[in-house]
Amino acid sequence: MDSTPRRARRLPHQRECRYTGLALPKPAAVVRHEKSMTVTRSLVSVVDDDESIRESLPDLIKEFGLAARAFSSPEEFLASDCVDQTKCLLLDIAMPGMSGPDLQRELKLRGRKIPIIFITASTDRAVRPRLLEQGAVECLFKPFSDAALLDALNTALRVN
Repeated sequence: MDSTPRRARRLPHQRECRYTGLALPKPAAVVRHEKSMTVTRSLVSVVDDDESIRESLPDLIKEFGLAARAFSSPEEFLASDCVDQTKCLLLDIAMPGMSGPDLQRELKLRGRKIPIIFITASTDRAVRPRLLEQGAVECLFKPFSDAALLDALNTALRVN
């Protein structure tokens, strides 16, 4: 009987260790599962009457690895099918018709507890403490940095 150790049989998707000659498992990132997996990303809804904000913020939010939808008014957001799916709301304070704080009150009346990050072009710094007191996660003053937005989103998604 031959006393030399036998190599483990290598499958087509496996590599051999160059030192031991043993079969190495396929890297985890490449392993295919028998059952399909669904990955859902948290939905962040942006409500702002400024078209440039509605076009740029969702792209940035997607770069952070989140899903994003934009709405031109609180009324449009409330009429959408996204209210129940939204995990965080980026909400302008001053808009024609219903304001951001008005939408916050309406969501509370409907029993929807969506973490809200207010965004504003206002220079009145006294508005921030009032909004935080009323339950906002954060209030960012335009223009704000990508890092400030990411920090606020992380805080809001932890709250949710």
